[in-house]
Amino acid sequence: QLQLVESGGALVQSGGSLRLSCAVSGFTSDYYDIGWFRQAPGKEREGVSCISSSGGSTNYADSVKGRFTISRDNAKNTVYLQLKSLKPEDTAVYYCNVVWGAVTYWGKGTLVTVSS
Repeated sequence: QLQLVESGGALVQSGGSLRLSCAVSGFTSDYYDIGWFRQAPGKEREGVSCISSSGGSTNYADSVKGRFTISRDNAKNTVYLQLKSLKPEDTAVYYCNVVWGAVTYWGKGTLVTVSS
């Protein structure tokens, strides 16, 4: 069974940086796109970024363009999300996500808190 484990969340000051990781296990294929989502307190979960299986195609929400960078290392079965120039409104639990066939997989999330 595919499992996703996020890590790297922390408390940082506004303007700071973090690198989040999503470790993928239990999956023999590299042919999956993977996405990062976030959910702020009292708000709905929203898409942040996604990356294709090869890493050749990436997309970002307008709110994070130019500040966040998604990448993947298929040899390590890990996807990264580099967060820079963090703002208090980036505070949220960040989740990674894989959709494989009819099944959607989520990790348990990692908390990013940005203080002003």
